[in-house]
Amino acid sequence: MKFDFVKWQACGNDFVLVNAFNGEDVSEIRNNAEKICDRHFGAGADGVIFILPSKVADFRMQIINSDGSEAEMCGNGIRCFAKAVYGAGLTTKRKFAVETGAGIIIPEIQEDGTVHVDMGEPILEGDKIPVAGFGNGKVINEDIIVDGKNYKMTCVSMGNPHCVVFVDDINEIKLDEIGPKFETHSAFPRKTNTEFVEIKNDGYVRMRVWERGAGITLACGTGSCATGVACMLNNLTKRQIQVELDGGILKIEWADNNHIYMTGPATKVYEARWVD
Repeated sequence: MKFDFVKWQACGNDFVLVNAFNGEDVSEIRNNAEKICDRHFGAGADGVIFILPSKVADFRMQIINSDGSEAEMCGNGIRCFAKAVYGAGLTTKRKFAVETGAGIIIPEIQEDGTVHVDMGEPILEGDKIPVAGFGNGKVINEDIIVDGKNYKMTCVSMGNPHCVVFVDDINEIKLDEIGPKFETHSAFPRKTNTEFVEIKNDGYVRMRVWERGAGITLACGTGSCATGVACMLNNLTKRQIQVELDGGILKIEWADNNHIYMTGPATKVYEARWVD
């Protein structure tokens, strides 16, 4: 297996990006994503992202998690993707359409180098997130028992499922222990990403995340969007907030048009060739 790639990170959420825009066969790379992402024996990443052609948008983005599973969407990944395709000269447009497993996403590269992304509308119906037992009703501040303890959850889909839990002290959460138990809980037919959130004030929150298929990561863009929605559904914050993650800060807005907008950085780490 031999291929060129570029390592990118967004708020510490890091990815191996592979350019297959001209139709290159990436099946072997895809099948070896877990090996490539290994932090001791591979390049080390939270996932592999493929730059692909699209019939319905300017590009298509495919994301393979570090455990080999496929993700519908990744907010930090889409920012890396946008900077990567623009930097590689695959487009001269700063604003373009990207086909993802969660639908068409519109990133726009700002003059300061950050990326502003229209993440679309949040999905709040329980059966569409999906969360078992709620039908098409919303899942706001509902009880869930995990490992014998009762938590209050608010669930949102940004094209991928999220369970947001508000806590008084985020530092008391043993994420490595409780995260996988939320992910595989029977309430979530397609598993779930889980965000633990501490409210600092009505415009600033602190969040830690257990990502479905990737475990603990330094940041999660769709999780930050879901967190913003959950905060607002519970009347805890304004409609524009900053989300502090272990890897940095993202700006999240739930606009009047019902779309979620995310703004944050993305940085190239290095270019390399994989040879084995």
